[in-house]
Amino acid sequence: MEDYEKLASDLLEWIRRTIPWLENRAPEKTMAEMQQKLEDFRDYRRVHKPPKVQEKCQLEINFNTLQTKLRLSNRPAFMPSEGRMVSDINGAWHKLEGAEKGYEEWLLNEIRRLERLDHLAEKFRQKATIHESWTDGKEAMLTQKDFETASLSEVKALLKKHEAFESDLAAHQDRVEQIAAIAQELNELDYYDSPSVNARCQKICEQWDVLGSLTQSRREALERTEKQLESIDELYLEYAKRAAPFNNWMEGAMEDLQDMFIVHNIEEIQGLITAHEQFKSTLPEANKEREAIQAIQAEVQKIAQYNGIKLAGNNPYTSITPESIDSKWDKVQQLVPQRDQALEEELGRQQSNDHLRRQFATQANMVGPWIQNKMEEIGRISIEMNGTLEDQLTHLRQYEQSIIEYKPNINQLEGDHQLIQEALIFDNKYTSYTMEHLRVGWEQLLTTIARTINEIENQILTRDAKGISQEQLHEYRASFNHFDKDHSGALQAEEFKACLISLGYDVENDKQGDAEFARIMGIVDPNNSGAVTFQAFIDFMSRETTDTDTADQVIASFKILAGDKNFIMAEELRRELPPDQAEYCIARMAPYTGPDAIPGALDYMSFSTALYGESDL
Repeated sequence: MEDYEKLASDLLEWIRRTIPWLENRAPEKTMAEMQQKLEDFRDYRRVHKPPKVQEKCQLEINFNTLQTKLRLSNRPAFMPSEGRMVSDINGAWHKLEGAEKGYEEWLLNEIRRLERLDHLAEKFRQKATIHESWTDGKEAMLTQKDFETASLSEVKALLKKHEAFESDLAAHQDRVEQIAAIAQELNELDYYDSPSVNARCQKICEQWDVLGSLTQSRREALERTEKQLESIDELYLEYAKRAAPFNNWMEGAMEDLQDMFIVHNIEEIQGLITAHEQFKSTLPEANKEREAIQAIQAEVQKIAQYNGIKLAGNNPYTSITPESIDSKWDKVQQLVPQRDQALEEELGRQQSNDHLRRQFATQANMVGPWIQNKMEEIGRISIEMNGTLEDQLTHLRQYEQSIIEYKPNINQLEGDHQLIQEALIFDNKYTSYTMEHLRVGWEQLLTTIARTINEIENQILTRDAKGISQEQLHEYRASFNHFDKDHSGALQAEEFKACLISLGYDVENDKQGDAEFARIMGIVDPNNSGAVTFQAFIDFMSRETTDTDTADQVIASFKILAGDKNFIMAEELRRELPPDQAEYCIARMAPYTGPDAIPGALDYMSFSTALYGESDL
């Protein structure tokens, strides 16, 4: 008893300490911290909890065995101290599993969220840096008053340059919107460094508004002098208009080629590879455009040289030089094979992940049905009546050993599952089983076989203590199974009442019957669980058949019902007995074979003897 109290206290204390840890849903800021939490949870499920499951099972076994021994020795039932009942432990355990449910899923969702946040934050910084680099010096350019002292041709050039800048500005509008959208998404996902992101985004948007306002103001100033414009260098303008979008296209291409990507399966990476191949197919046309733009600049130089014109530095309409175009084009050419390599490496990783999925699924699809089959077989063994109790106990222990020997398959699954989690694989289309489902099934299997063995051992103790014959045990089991309609291994209250009625107890639905039934339930179900175990049924039946009716009394009762005949007919039983009781007797009475037998005659004497012992008649 002291061992039970100590074991119960230790287990309840462990549950009390563990529940707050499982209920803690405070997210961490970094992937490493969240992955450490996941590792801690995996240790809890694989290292810390399994021994506690065994302790709980052992606690219940010790309690049942103790109660059986006390009952056999006519000693009062053991009542644990308050808060340490088996029901209290089961309640605390249920609360523990309630807290545990969803914890791992929450961890994985948080890891996905942080992974997504890291990706978005890097994308935001990259786009913001490119944009800030582009806007650098633009305000100063837009606020200068150079047109006030410029010649007519210079003012016209400034106006055209401004038109080219507006084209470039419009081309950058999408990038600003993308930056704002990414910042908004980071805020919605509760990114820990949102204040700095918001500040930088706000600065970019305010600067963008200023650029728009300054651009409009400068255009108005230049248009006031537009009447003085008389000539324009069309080639410069054409170069600027074609170079700006092409330059923007190259910048977008470089950005896309260096863009980080996150994929979770082969289909997604193959989609990226297909998109990349489509992009590469556009490069010949893009190269033709580049050559055409460079040809415009070459034509400018040719005309200037032919006409003796001294060009005043760079193209007045754009800051994009032929050298910068060639430099960026070369950069694009370098990034394409790098992107090819990155995509191929990711494809290999996804293929490896798919192999891990298949490997886990193959084992899981074998282990899952195996556990289910074993659970069903144990259930059948516990209710079948094959051989003696010792034979059943030997069979169950052999069964238990075969289950224990299957443990390496579970360990293999745990190893495969760890590889899957380390590879950040979040789904598996090849199986419907999860590691958690299989763990729970395995734990239930071990608990069920241990409890079933304990029940058989207690039945042996009861049989030996009370001198119950093997035939009586078989009859008890047959009666029990007959009324156990749902094959749960225990009789619910209504099922047990039907059984009592069939045995002649006055427990019908009236005040006196309800009181009698409540008295009997208090004997067979002292814990008020609402169900009667087979062990409790044996105790009750053996006590009742010893203390109350004898075979002679039952035979005499049947003889009255049969009209003093040595046999009884099925229609007589149905007429004289309640329906459940009548059908029970008809199903178990052997055909009468005496000299006065008639068709359909039933032997109530052998039935009574088997149920209540030998008759003196």
